[in-house]
Amino acid sequence: MTYQETIDYLYAQLPMFTRVGASAFKANLDNTIELCALLNNPQNQFKSIHIAGTNGKGSTSHMLAAILQTAGYKTGLYTSPHLKDFRERIRVNGQMISQQAVVDFVADHQHDFERIQPSFFEMTVALAFDYFAKEKVDIAVIETGLGGRLDSTNIITPLLSVITNIGWDHMNILGDTLPQIAGEKAGIIKPNIPIIIGERQDEVADVFINKAKEQQAPIVFASDIYETKIKGGDDNLREVELSSANETLTFALDLTGSYQLKNIKTVLATANELRAHGFTITNDHIKTALRQVKNLTGLHGRWETLSTSPLTICDTGHNPDGIAEVLKNIANIKYQQLHFVIGMVNDKDGAKVLSMLPKNAIYYFCKPDMPRGLEAEALQQKAAEFGLTGDAYPSVKEALKAAQGAAQTGDLVFVGGSTFVVAEII
Repeated sequence: MTYQETIDYLYAQLPMFTRVGASAFKANLDNTIELCALLNNPQNQFKSIHIAGTNGKGSTSHMLAAILQTAGYKTGLYTSPHLKDFRERIRVNGQMISQQAVVDFVADHQHDFERIQPSFFEMTVALAFDYFAKEKVDIAVIETGLGGRLDSTNIITPLLSVITNIGWDHMNILGDTLPQIAGEKAGIIKPNIPIIIGERQDEVADVFINKAKEQQAPIVFASDIYETKIKGGDDNLREVELSSANETLTFALDLTGSYQLKNIKTVLATANELRAHGFTITNDHIKTALRQVKNLTGLHGRWETLSTSPLTICDTGHNPDGIAEVLKNIANIKYQQLHFVIGMVNDKDGAKVLSMLPKNAIYYFCKPDMPRGLEAEALQQKAAEFGLTGDAYPSVKEALKAAQGAAQTGDLVFVGGSTFVVAEII
């Protein structure tokens, strides 16, 4: 098969969570274990860092990968979902896996897929681990897909584990209380492996402390160590001061969203733990890397400016905590009128998000082009219950075109509500 035929085969044959939702989620690690056993257990052939969390795990993963690359380590990076190209999920030193490597892997193991019947995600995890082993990476940064305990990535034994924070997302799978969700994320905590928690949250801190004690895993809360404040900056770089009992450091971040103030604490705490494991990471490495995370790793969609005339910004934040951070960023911009292009998936509790959104914005409702996408008219009706008004459009691109066409000088166009809305316009 060609590369495109290979990708089409994977999308058609393997249940894909991003397209069909919970029916693609496997409640055990059996398929991943069987696939990796066929591959001679590649996950045991390289060092790794395991990252989970409701929000911020993608940005944190990319920042850590950028730092390790800058420090001279051959660095694998596994993340999900992708925005434009499947190969974004698997990178070495920022470079996507080659099309040929994807084609060869599927050709070699197509019969195994038909026998084992893995999900799309299980297959992708096996491919990533196989690729990192073949590339002989020094270390790989591995982001969980969903949860932690039953996530396919959880067959690794990392040098250290990281959980950024806990919020409301995927409650139909992970649980409908924050402690239940935290319990699923805490499933990545392993015996004697250090665990870094990005954000101390009173409601769930004991879940992590108790799990770490049970596993005899040293635990650190990054937010207990560091304080951050904004020192200045512009649309391209945000200057942040980070202080602890031992030092005060200033970094310029090319990821300018306000929520990066939380993520940077997690990143620094993780870098310190890596130093304790013998990695040579200087403050200059960190400073150099954080100025150019997007260039080094290919990260997109995090408070990203798409156009300046009219000012158009997108962000992948899509759950209540993510939207709260988006609204903080919007509040920091001077604009006349807010034009909000919004789409959602149909298996999320959209009511919480809609209740948070400003009533004085003009809304452009759309549906992400995928089976899980919520119909634009259904979203429009649901939004009206919260006093949000606007027209429905047949596609994301048409909604964006209408918003940019209507925007006057001094207006702001924001695009979001779902990772998949952002994916269509990046």
